[in-house]
Amino acid sequence: EEKECWYLPSFGIYHPKKPDQIRIVFDSSAQYEGISLNSVLLKGPDLNNNLLGILIRFRKEKIAVTADIQHMYYCFTVKEEHRDYLRFLWFCDNAWNHRIVDYRMLVHVFGNTLSPNVALYCLRRAAREGEAEFGSDMRAFVEKDFYVDDALKSFATESDAIRVLKRAQKMLSHSHIRLHKITSNSAAVVKEFPPEDRATSIKDFDFSTGNVPRQRSLGISWNILTDTFTFQVQIDDKPFICRGVLSTVNSIFDPLGFPSPVTIQGRSLLRELSMDKRYWDKPLPENQKAEWIKWKSSLQCLRDLQIPRCYTSLSPSAADTRELCVFADASTKAIAVVAYLKVTDIKGYTEVGFVLGKSKLAPVKETTIPRLELCAAVLAVEISESVVSSIDLHMNSVSFFSDSKLVLGYINNEQRRFYVYVSNRVQLIRQATAPRQWKYVPSELNPADHGSRSLSATSLKDTTWLIGPDFLSSKRPADHQQQFDLIDPTTDPELGHKRLCCSL
Repeated sequence: EEKECWYLPSFGIYHPKKPDQIRIVFDSSAQYEGISLNSVLLKGPDLNNNLLGILIRFRKEKIAVTADIQHMYYCFTVKEEHRDYLRFLWFCDNAWNHRIVDYRMLVHVFGNTLSPNVALYCLRRAAREGEAEFGSDMRAFVEKDFYVDDALKSFATESDAIRVLKRAQKMLSHSHIRLHKITSNSAAVVKEFPPEDRATSIKDFDFSTGNVPRQRSLGISWNILTDTFTFQVQIDDKPFICRGVLSTVNSIFDPLGFPSPVTIQGRSLLRELSMDKRYWDKPLPENQKAEWIKWKSSLQCLRDLQIPRCYTSLSPSAADTRELCVFADASTKAIAVVAYLKVTDIKGYTEVGFVLGKSKLAPVKETTIPRLELCAAVLAVEISESVVSSIDLHMNSVSFFSDSKLVLGYINNEQRRFYVYVSNRVQLIRQATAPRQWKYVPSELNPADHGSRSLSATSLKDTTWLIGPDFLSSKRPADHQQQFDLIDPTTDPELGHKRLCCSL
């Protein structure tokens, strides 16, 4: 009796960082008569954790670890009645000179639209079932610190890291799930696990040699010896057309915004070019070509950047006070926000660390600087909410800094009405923050100024973007003028004018 079935075409792919390996991939998007397997599968709810949140927590404490689930999708079987939809053709007994026969996948395959969420559901179910024996902290580790099959977490002590990893291994092994490829910036942690459970590059690695291999943690290059993030910039030769510019700009993966002042310049040029459709497949104009070559060549300087993985040498969890300081700025080119974590110990010693930066191109439609500054203030609120909800630390205070007294006046306004554009954004800010949280900072001391006006890669490390202004770490509060009076209402175009209505 004939059954409904589906045959998956397969092909091999190479990863440029793993040239000696080939991965067989099933193409679930391949169509037959206008239908593909993925087009009829229900994707299900997105169960994946937020990448940014995981990276923010990964930087909290001094001991960091990463791990990986071996062949995650293959850990979970497909129901018998569904296996005929995962048929494929291959050589009998995997011998090239044998006949081709039909096979069926018994497990979930990479490429199916539902595979990630099925695997994540099963992984969390394994943690839920193991909670009674191994504790709620193990369940929380699996549910909060995994991005698909990659685990990233930081700990205050080496013993905490070892204990959590070993218990997680044991708990998941009950469901036939193997946690391996363990990496840490601590030699003591790595030595607690057999070579077969370590990441391939450090199986026999000696921390005393200093010739450390770099690890890739969710797309970020991590030097485990110096415990710093680095940029491995590989800019391929692309044609001098708009498509080549797009490919180069999008190749820079920067979820935490370390080089945002640099990348915003590339995005600005890309938008300028894309507005003229003629240059998608034609050579760039000579003046823009020279600008593009200069910017692209400077990206090599990003290799010299070494950003500490840990926010500060002080443990934020053990600090006496913690303050999130968020700076906002805008220009006609872009709006930018940068956030820093300020921690102070019981003796009054203070340290400041870069948390998150973001630059966005200003709208194409001409907008006034005050409105752009107001948009930057809204972005600052959004960034602060994202950090506070992700970092799993109680913040004693959250402070916002802007160099626009006009915008600060809008936020502190209690008497006058604004037009809709300004009113809506002020309302968003006032709903999430109190006016007392907003402070003035001179433009020359505002680190967000670098993100809104752009920088070359050669000058980034010499600015305050990555370290914050000096006054944050000073015991003496900054002596900046804190008056935010609204300007003359008769000259402010954002203030709604009073109307007098009468009947005759």
